[in-house]
Amino acid sequence: MSNPVIETEEHRALRASVAALGKRYGREYFARVVAEGKHTDDLWAEAAKLGYLGVNLPEEYGGGGGGIAELSIVLEELGAAGCPLLMLVVSPAICGTVIARFGTEEQKRTWLPGLADGSRKMAFGITEPDAGSNSHRITTTARRDPATGEWVLNGRKVFISGVDIAEATVIVGRTEDARTGKLKPCLFIVPRDAAGFGRSQIAMELGAPEKQFELTLDDVRLPADALVGDEDAGLLQLFAGLNPERIMTAAFALGMARYAIGRAVDYARTRQVWKEPIGAHQAVAHPLAQAHIETELARLMMQKAAHLYDAGDDLGAGEAANMAKYAAGEAAVKAVDQAVHTLGGNGLTREYGLAGLITAARVARIAPVSREMILNYVSHQSLGLPKSY
Repeated sequence: MSNPVIETEEHRALRASVAALGKRYGREYFARVVAEGKHTDDLWAEAAKLGYLGVNLPEEYGGGGGGIAELSIVLEELGAAGCPLLMLVVSPAICGTVIARFGTEEQKRTWLPGLADGSRKMAFGITEPDAGSNSHRITTTARRDPATGEWVLNGRKVFISGVDIAEATVIVGRTEDARTGKLKPCLFIVPRDAAGFGRSQIAMELGAPEKQFELTLDDVRLPADALVGDEDAGLLQLFAGLNPERIMTAAFALGMARYAIGRAVDYARTRQVWKEPIGAHQAVAHPLAQAHIETELARLMMQKAAHLYDAGDDLGAGEAANMAKYAAGEAAVKAVDQAVHTLGGNGLTREYGLAGLITAARVARIAPVSREMILNYVSHQSLGLPKSY
């Protein structure tokens, strides 16, 4: 794998050290955890001890002082080793970033050190049953109780990752007087044991340590200081979390693509059916080369998006993050498909660890926003074409 051209020496050192950590665990560890219904606690703890989990969070709260560029390297390299940590997308990238940018000093002191050292996790709840990818249709509402000053939340969320292992969930809702008209999102920290906050696990075909949940909020009462940021900040706060989510999803997909290509290349080098290894035949070699090219191109866009976001260019980062997520998702699906095809029947065995990626690769096309919605975004925002909705 070639060195990224826009990374510093520090970035390359981080990439090498995380890759070494991932190699110590690998796909066998990940598969065993999934088969046993457990979580990747050992890997999470060691990554935390080495300072990787909070590499993007401010130093004054125990983080590494870096940004999404550094955190995306961590996730990509663990994925390339076959043992990605999905909660990196949710806990430090989304929740940690939002709290670091918009949280009160008390919220920062309460949550950021634990997110940085891995001792605490947070989940993120935005998707709703009837809203799908259209965040403008969010119906979870929050109203103030005039007698107590508390917030009262009601609504439902679906496909929320890791709620069972998170101490709290950052819930995206809207104030009661904003149920119609333009989206006016507000973010609230909801403790896992809050009265009226229910969860039920969604049965998934996808094999992953992180479970998916449907959430119900039934008159969940929260103190006034549960609100993150400004009630009137609107979309700025929301996309402070969603842009890192797209960048980190790209990193997740790129790690998967690299793992699949690596397994296929190793196999193609050694698998001999006729006089030469199968990798000598262009029908095998060229599709793998193409998958590698597309993966590298997607990585460049991801690095651009991370650079723009860390530089404070939210508008530019929004476009690049969507493009990066699209490109990486497409690259991952193609890489996994070609890897399985290269191995033939062996590609469907547990021994080689590729078959499960057929399902996993689709996640990067679907979540957190579908490729069709990204194409809508690019056609409207980048190209200036009219909307059909």
